[in-house]
Amino acid sequence: MNKQSAKSNDGPHPEDRQPRLAARRRQKMARSAHAYVRGSASLFYQWLDGQKAGALPDGPAVWIGGDCHLGNLGPVSSAGGNVAVQVRDLDNSVVGNPVHDLLRLGLSLTTAARSADLPGVISSSMIEALADGYEQAFDDTRSDVTKSAQRPAVVKIAMKEALHRSRRKMDRQTIDDARAAIPLGRRFWPLSEDERIAIHTLFETEPTQSIIYSALTHATGPRPTKISVLDAAFWVKGCSSLGRRRYAVLLDLDGACLKGGPPCLVDIKEAVGSEAPRQDDASMPRDNAKRVLEGARHLSPMLGNRMVAARLDGTAVVIRELMPEDLKLDAEGLTEQDALKAAHFLALVIGQAHARQMDSGTRRAWLDELRKGRPKTRSSPTWLWRSIVELMVAHEHAYLEHCRRYALERQDH
Repeated sequence: MNKQSAKSNDGPHPEDRQPRLAARRRQKMARSAHAYVRGSASLFYQWLDGQKAGALPDGPAVWIGGDCHLGNLGPVSSAGGNVAVQVRDLDNSVVGNPVHDLLRLGLSLTTAARSADLPGVISSSMIEALADGYEQAFDDTRSDVTKSAQRPAVVKIAMKEALHRSRRKMDRQTIDDARAAIPLGRRFWPLSEDERIAIHTLFETEPTQSIIYSALTHATGPRPTKISVLDAAFWVKGCSSLGRRRYAVLLDLDGACLKGGPPCLVDIKEAVGSEAPRQDDASMPRDNAKRVLEGARHLSPMLGNRMVAARLDGTAVVIRELMPEDLKLDAEGLTEQDALKAAHFLALVIGQAHARQMDSGTRRAWLDELRKGRPKTRSSPTWLWRSIVELMVAHEHAYLEHCRRYALERQDH
């Protein structure tokens, strides 16, 4: 294990984490309106809570991502090595109204376009493309739409990187080190002794060891006789999740690292309650980690089949091995042409995740509901455009207030 002490350049002492994490979260959210949207799911659902009954389509109860912004979509790998664009973060997944995912994605895309200084007319066209892409997923007469859909440059770049990224390259990019140790610093902080013991116990004792091994795609052939924790650290990662327990762990399976093989890099993430509203009569696991796992299996099966729900020192956590192909989309520098393709393609991805959970009759009924009130001219539904505009206004106001408070806070210090 990492024997480095908690020096100032190695990160704060475990007891001093929370103020540092809160400050970093405020800083990240002040960088741009798009960054603020990523970390403010609660504001999105406050707006939803204020909508009158019937203002939005009431879709069939299915598993939804609950926080489908751009950063939570990207290439993921199956245990067999197949790669596809799916939802990457299921922390807020619940059985709910699928239209919530569509709106969250539309808000994220539109904010990204505005942050890239694209004109408002592009935002209008994006929402049209968003509606068209999502509706296609429920039209059984267009069964192979994913292959025919035009991938935007942000997706092509991510997919190319995903398909050519090796485990050693992933390790270097993730932990800035090719050795079997995690260097402490800005992104990785030291553990307390209690955390260190809990992580060793989780991975090196039964029955959790067998459960975790079943989800390790890195492990091939016969079951290893020994799984050893090489190193672990607190992981400063994400935006909305900053402040939760998050750990990076390096594992050695049967001494493979001694033979020159790369370590197995595993992510442990605390599971907390979802901010997304669930259907009143929905049946879901009460344990938050099991809820996240179930949501992943329905929405992103490539990812869900590689995840495990467990308890770390009494805390519900989700464990998954990090694969070289798992990448998020980078929407920086979004162009006018790419913005429309991105809206169409990613709405189709979300729509197909929802459609897989419906029978043909339910898909037809939901498609009819989505198209209600849509103008005869090629345009987005009135409810969708109105909602995106209102959400943009609410989030822009909140973002500027956040920046003002952040600036005053920096002056005080």
